[in-house]
Order: sequence, then structure tokens, then C-alpha cells
Amino acid sequence: MTKTVRLLVGGPTSSWPHDLAQLSGPWVGADRGALRLVQLGIQPVIAVGDFDSIDATELKTVKQALTGTVAVKPDQDQTDTQLAVKTIFKQLQPDELVIYGATGGRLDHLLANLWLVLEPQFRPWAPKIKLVDRQNSVRFFLPGDYQLQKEADKKYLAFVPLMPTHLTLHDAKYQLHDAYNPYPISWASNEFVGETSHFSFDQGVVAVIQSCDASL
Repeated sequence: MTKTVRLLVGGPTSSWPHDLAQLSGPWVGADRGALRLVQLGIQPVIAVGDFDSIDATELKTVKQALTGTVAVKPDQDQTDTQLAVKTIFKQLQPDELVIYGATGGRLDHLLANLWLVLEPQFRPWAPKIKLVDRQNSVRFFLPGDYQLQKEADKKYLAFVPLMPTHLTLHDAKYQLHDAYNPYPISWASNEFVGETSHFSFDQGVVAVIQSCDASL
């Protein structure tokens, strides 16, 4: 059975999936994300951060609801999300880590979260990390040949080389054949043909995004 851990960080609640509160854990909260979990009636197993976005009373509320430990960020050389990811993989050893609240809001936070997997200390965990919000899911891949499964509520498919690579899209609506990109690029607005799609690349890291338009 796949062990999935869910992490809530401090991005805007408007970007959360509608069913976030119903998703099974274990859950980890980073900074304000820990407080928001408690407010949803979810007991985090770990709370991570410097907790500079919540006051002393709110932090006490988080600690009282915890079923596990508090990991306090020692300095500003790492983000709350980075510390949370490192703590989760070292302590909980998940097969999959799904992160919520990592998109929307401040662009500097978004870029830090997207580029986290490029750091050598995090890259081995990249295939296990997934970012999810109301419109998007982002998965990260290391070199190889892969088959993707279409998510039922998503229409669009994007391939985003984050490092130089040769990328082949075998059977998506718009195909590529050993396309070389020396810099990050988003091959956006592609689509599945059927329920699966195959792609391959030879080096670096590729992010794959399944997305849908915003509901009115």
C-alpha cells in the first residue's frame, strides 16, 4: 500500500482543492499551514517552521493539537516548505508527498516551491513530490521513459523542462521528438489522446502539469 503524507503550507485558501478537509492523512503543517489544519479539525503529526506568521496563542493551539513533534526552523537559509519536506522524508519516509498551499499568492514563494526539487539534497525525492491546488497538479520526473495517467477532472497537459534536456512526447496531442531545451520552458496547453500519455527525456528534471480552467 502506498504511504501518502500531505503537507499544508501557507498559500491562500482560495487555491485549495474543494475537498481538502476530507482528505486522509497523515498531515503535516508548515507555519500558518499548521494552524489552518487545526482550524479544519485535522490533527497534524508534525508542525514545521519559525511560526512568524502566527501569534503565541495560535502557536499554543497548534501544539495542543499535535500528535507528534514541532520542528523549528533554525535560520532563514531555508524556507518553511524546505524544512517541512526534509523533515517528512527523514521522519515519515512516505512513498508520496502531496503539498497544498504551495501555489497562488506570492510569486517568490511559488518559484521557491517549484524549484525546490532542483536542489541536490531534494532531487532524489522529486518523483515522490506532487503539488496540488484547485486547478493544477504538478509532478516531477527524473530522466527516463514514463506513462502518465489522465486525471479525470483535468483537460490540459504541460511539460516543463526545468533544466537542459532532450524531450520526446510520444503520443500527446502535440508531439515532440528529441527536442532540446537549454533553458526552462513550458510546453503548455497540450492534451491527452486517450487516458494515457508517454514521454521520455535524458537528463535534468521535468515538471508535468495537469490542469483545468477555473470554474465560474
